[in-house]
Amino acid sequence: MTPIRFPHVLALVALAAGVVALGALAPNRSPAADEKGDPPKFTAAQVTFYEKEVLPVLQQHCLKCHGADPEKIKGEFNLATRKGVLTGGESGPAVDLAKPAESLFVKMIHYKDDQHRMPPKGKMPDKDIATLEKWVKDGLPVPADRLGAEVVKKSVITEESKKYWAYQPVKRPAVPNVKDGAWAKTPIDAFVLAKLEAKGLKPVKPAERAALIRRAYYDLTGLPPTPEEVDAFVNDKSADAYEKLIDKLLASPHYGEKWGRHWLDVVRFAETNGYERDGPKPYAWRYRDYVIKSFNDDKPYDQFVKEQLAGDEIPGYNPDAVVATGFYRLGIWDDEPADPLQAVFDGYDDLVATAGQAFLGTTFNCARCHDHKADPIPQTDYYKFVAFFRDIKPYSENRDVRSAFNLTDITPPDQRQKYEEDLKKREARVAAIRKAMEAIEDEFIKTLPAEDQRASEGLDRPTVIATKVIPALKGKVKEDYTALRSERIGLERRTSPAGQQLALSVNNCDRKPPVTHLLVRGSPHAPGKEVQPGFPEVLGLPEPTIPAPRAGMKSSGRRTVLADWIANKDNPFTARVFVNRVWQYHFGRGIVPSANDFGKLGEVSTHPELLDWLSAEFMAGNWKLKSLHKLIMTSSAYQLSATADADNLKADPSNALLWRFNMRRLSGEEVRDSILTVSGSLNLKQYGPSTYPKIPKEVLAGQSVPGQGWPTSAPAEANRRSVYAHIKRSLRVPVLVGFDQPDPDSSCPVRYVTTVPTQSLGLLNGEFANEQAELFAKRLQKDAADAPAQVARAIRLTTGRVPTPDEIKTDVAFIQNLKDKHKLDDFKALTQYCLLCLNANEFVYLD
Repeated sequence: MTPIRFPHVLALVALAAGVVALGALAPNRSPAADEKGDPPKFTAAQVTFYEKEVLPVLQQHCLKCHGADPEKIKGEFNLATRKGVLTGGESGPAVDLAKPAESLFVKMIHYKDDQHRMPPKGKMPDKDIATLEKWVKDGLPVPADRLGAEVVKKSVITEESKKYWAYQPVKRPAVPNVKDGAWAKTPIDAFVLAKLEAKGLKPVKPAERAALIRRAYYDLTGLPPTPEEVDAFVNDKSADAYEKLIDKLLASPHYGEKWGRHWLDVVRFAETNGYERDGPKPYAWRYRDYVIKSFNDDKPYDQFVKEQLAGDEIPGYNPDAVVATGFYRLGIWDDEPADPLQAVFDGYDDLVATAGQAFLGTTFNCARCHDHKADPIPQTDYYKFVAFFRDIKPYSENRDVRSAFNLTDITPPDQRQKYEEDLKKREARVAAIRKAMEAIEDEFIKTLPAEDQRASEGLDRPTVIATKVIPALKGKVKEDYTALRSERIGLERRTSPAGQQLALSVNNCDRKPPVTHLLVRGSPHAPGKEVQPGFPEVLGLPEPTIPAPRAGMKSSGRRTVLADWIANKDNPFTARVFVNRVWQYHFGRGIVPSANDFGKLGEVSTHPELLDWLSAEFMAGNWKLKSLHKLIMTSSAYQLSATADADNLKADPSNALLWRFNMRRLSGEEVRDSILTVSGSLNLKQYGPSTYPKIPKEVLAGQSVPGQGWPTSAPAEANRRSVYAHIKRSLRVPVLVGFDQPDPDSSCPVRYVTTVPTQSLGLLNGEFANEQAELFAKRLQKDAADAPAQVARAIRLTTGRVPTPDEIKTDVAFIQNLKDKHKLDDFKALTQYCLLCLNANEFVYLD
C-alpha cells in the first residue's frame, strides 16, 4: 500500500507520510493473546488459498509499502507475515481474531470513511476485498515460513549518537598555550589565538577608542554615547578606563532594556494572539518588564529559567515568578479553531518547540510526527516533554482571554483585602440588577407572540430584548429599566478594582493532568501508547520522580521537576546554549552559529573548547551574566578593529576564527532609539503598559478595520524606547520591521540582517524619519550658532567621532546648495541635511 494524502489537512490521522499504523484505532489488545501456546496449524486448503488468492492481492495492492522491503516498511506495519498483521502498526493490532469483521484492516479496505482508506490510490475490486475478508475470517492462514515476527523498529539512539559533543557533560578544558602571550589578556584570547596561530593568522590591530566606546554602549544599552561621553573616554588615559566604562554600562537601567529585548526574541514575545482577530493578550507587558528587571538585577540564569517554567509552583507570595510564567502564554492562539483538539496540541507543540530551543538548543518539535530525522530523539521523547506541560490548561476555552486560565491576581495580600470586599459588593449588586431587569423583561415578554416567547428562552433572548422589549417600554417602567441598565453597565466596566494588579500567566492548572499518549503521525485523533514525563533518552538518565502536589497547590508539580533538571549544572545543554547566545550578541555570530539547534542539523561549533570553558566559568560564577559580559568585553578579541586584512581574508573570508571584529548594522530598535536620541526627543521612562507609536495611515489601511487595536499614543509616550512599543502580530511599527525586527510567531535565535531598498526609502521618505529630522534641526539650531558648528555637532551626535575640517566644509557647501539651487530657507535646508545624516551608513553601522 502507498501513503494516503487527505485533501483536508485537519483530517490527517497519521496517514500523511505513510499508513495510519493500521492498529491506530484498534482496541489495546496484546498480540500475544492470540498467539498463546504452539504456533497455529492451518489446513493444506487454507495455505493453498493464501498462496493462490491472498498473496497475489497483497502483492498487487499492499506489500510495496508493507512487506516487500523490511527496511522500508511504512507505519511499522508488515503484511508479509502473520505476526506482523496481528502486531499491527504503531498503535496496536490490525486484526481482531475474536471479532474479525470489526478489525481495522477490514474497515480500511472497505473505505469505511475518509480516515479509513487503503490502498490510497483507489479502492480494490470487490472480488479482492472479499478474498482478504475471507482470509481474516479464517484466522489469517499462511505457510509456516510466513508466521514471522512483528516489525522491530530501529532505534534512533546509537552508541555513536550518545558520544555527540552536545550530550556530554560540560568540563572545563585547559587553557591552551600560545606564542603571543602578550596579546592573550584573558583565557578567551588564548582559545581564539590558538586557532589563529594554527592557521598562520594574526589578529588585526585594536579598535580606536571612539569606535570602542560606541561599540560598548550599543552592545550593553542599545543607545549611542553622547559626544561628551566619547571625549571623556578618549581622553581618559588611566589603565582601568575601559573597565570602568563597562561597569558603568552594566549598572545602567538601560542595560536590561537592551538585553531583555534579546530574550524576548528567543521566547517569541508578542502582545496579541494572531490569526484573524489578533486579539490582545492582557497584561503581557508585565512579562516584558519582568525580563528587563531580571537582567538589570543580574538575576542568576538558573533562577530565571525556573521562574519561567514553574514560577507558579514556587511556594509563597512571589509575583515576579507568577509573571514569569507568562512565557507559556506568549504564542499564537486560534480563538475559533476548525479542529479544537488539534488546536490544543498545536499549543503544546509551541511550548515544546520554544522551551526546547530556548533553554536546551534542541529541536524536540521535529519529533512530533516521527522520530527525529537527524538527532537521537525518538518520537516518545517529544511526548515525554509534552507530558511535563499537560497540567497547563489551554489559553482559553472561549474568546474571553481574561478568563481565570490566564490572569492571576498578584496584588500584595494587604492591598487585596481592601478591594475584595468592594468587589463582592459590586458583584452582588450586578446580580441584583440583572434579576430586576429580567423581571421587567419577563413581564413584557408574556405579552409577545408565542414565537418570540420561545425565542426568548434560548440564545436569541438578547435579540428579543433589544428589538422587541426595550423599544416598547414606556413611562416609569422604561425609566426604571433604563436606570438599572445604566448602573449595571457602569459597574461592569470597572473590570478591575482600584489597586488590583493582574498578570498574564498560567493559572488553575490540573493537579491531575490528563494522560499523555504518543500521537500517531502527530494526530490527536490517533492516540497511541501512554507516555509519562521524562528526559531525553540519549542522556541515559533515570525516569523522573513526580512528587504528589502539595496541599493547596494549583498545579501538578511536573514543571518544577522539568525546571530543576534544565537549570541544573549537570545538564549538558543549558549553560552552553545561553553562553553561546551571549557570545553571539557580542560578536554577531555564536560559537555555534545555529543558536537554537545544537544538533546535527545545526552548524558546527567554531571553538568548542572555548564554549565549554565559558560555560564552566558561567556556572562557577553562580550563573551571573554581568560578570560574563565583563569577561568577554575585556578580552583582546572583543576590542579588535573591524578593519580587514587581505591575507586573513583569503584564508578565512567569513572571519570564523575571529581575527577581526565583525562590523554590524544596528537593529531596528537601535535605529529608532538612536534617531530619537539625536533628535532630542527620546523619552527614557521605564516599564508599564506598552506605547503605540504613530503608524502612517497608508500602513493602517492594510487592516480590515484601519487603526483597530492601535490607539496612537501622545508624542511623549510614543517616543519611549522601542522595547516598550506594543507588539501586535498583524500590525507592527514600520521602521522596526524594516530593519529586521523578527516575526514573533516562533522563537528567533538570530536576527538575519537584510539590505533592501525599503530601508533607505523609509529613512528618506518615511513620516517618522522626516519628523525626527525636523526635531534634529531644531536641536542643532539651539546647540550651535552657525552652519559649520551645526554640521560638526550633527556629525558628533550621529557618529561619535570628531569630523575633519574638509568634511565640515563639504557638508556646509551641501546645505548652501540646497538654499541656492532649491530655494530652501535655513531651517528646511538644515532639516534636509539632518535627514542625510540619519541615512548615513556610519550612523546605522558599528565598527
